[in-house]
Amino acid sequence: VQLQASGGGLVQAGASLRLSCAASGRSFSTYAMGWFRQAPGKERDFVAVIDRSGGNTLYADSVKGRFTISRDNVKNTVYLEMNSLKPEDTAVYYCAADRSPLATVPAEYDYWGQGTLVTVSS
Repeated sequence: VQLQASGGGLVQAGASLRLSCAASGRSFSTYAMGWFRQAPGKERDFVAVIDRSGGNTLYADSVKGRFTISRDNVKNTVYLEMNSLKPEDTAVYYCAADRSPLATVPAEYDYWGQGTLVTVSS
């Protein structure tokens, strides 16, 4: 599976962004899909994950209630809708694919996209 993330940019605090991650191949629906982020000088942190069918999701406490993960198995795309953005959300955001359901640890994931930069100014 090849993953291509997009949608990042520079926004002010309180704004919204929607990230997309397009997957190649016909096996997209067999993978749980996750979003992670990595701020400069910090480790890669879990943000959200959605299971293969889209029926179950998990979120990091720091984004719960502000971010929404969704997927379209026809378009082979996973989305991350980010609302009420804060400066601390600034990071490179990565999408990843995993055959295990709802994993939150980066090491569990099999495939990674290249990342898209989100910068939130105060």
